[in-house]
Amino acid sequence: MIKPVEWTPMTATVLMEICKEAGVPDGVVNLVHGFGPNSAGGAISEHPDIDAISFIGEPGTGSAIMKAASSLLKKLSFELGGKNPNIIFADSDLDEVVETTIKSSFINQGEVCLCGSRIYVERPAYEEFLKKFVEKVKTLKVGLPENEDTKVGALISKEHYDRVNSYIEIARNDGANILTGGKRPDGFDKGYYLEPTIITGLDRNSRCVREEIFGPVVTVMPFDMEEEVIVQVNDSHYGLSATIWTNDLRRAHRVAHQIEAGIIWVNTWFLRDLRTPFGGMKNSGIGRTGGMHSIDFYSELSNITIKL
Repeated sequence: MIKPVEWTPMTATVLMEICKEAGVPDGVVNLVHGFGPNSAGGAISEHPDIDAISFIGEPGTGSAIMKAASSLLKKLSFELGGKNPNIIFADSDLDEVVETTIKSSFINQGEVCLCGSRIYVERPAYEEFLKKFVEKVKTLKVGLPENEDTKVGALISKEHYDRVNSYIEIARNDGANILTGGKRPDGFDKGYYLEPTIITGLDRNSRCVREEIFGPVVTVMPFDMEEEVIVQVNDSHYGLSATIWTNDLRRAHRVAHQIEAGIIWVNTWFLRDLRTPFGGMKNSGIGRTGGMHSIDFYSELSNITIKL
């Protein structure tokens, strides 16, 4: 059974149509549309004939599902978002870093759980990275999805648009520098469009640094020591993914083994093999999916012993 979020029902609907055309028998895959706690979501969580729930969303909803399912001891697998760090050491190729960081920051308007929204740059490369990053981001075209040159579209809803803007206002109140973005683009009086936003000047305790914004907003902070950035990266309730940029192989191993995250990329981002484990630590989720990890979750092992 699949229940898509009420804001994006069409993709799952088309998938069901494809399954039917492919000859999948009725009842093997079921689609349920509806809302959350007091509607379809709540009914699925509490139904005694549903043995397991795999959920992708935010921690508050995951906690609600866990409470609703606890009396029936359902199996649970959660991927609950992230506040993912992007660690850039001065020995990396900054041109390559900038190109990939633009994608990891602003793809799908930043509405991707794996986006790198906390950017940490080693101080010798900090100014050069910022200069190149801001210049490139300013060229990103915000526009309608049907236009081929569009790189950033609209946010999913007015509610979410207002929420993302509230974080930009928090950053301003915290004394941040907004190097680019932070406002509705010119010519878009309607729709939930927001310019890609780069923020500096915040400390690690700012809500904009600590909380998942899930929009086209990133914070950039300098660091001096490897040990310092590891502490800052791990000072988070989330632990989904991280990216490390360095040409020092020993450093790459050393740092990666100390980061509290389920997925760690070195000199790349979003490079996926669907057979490998996917999932996070802390408030980013419970369990792993992918390959044998998915088979383990969606099946039960039985130990059958026969005495001959």
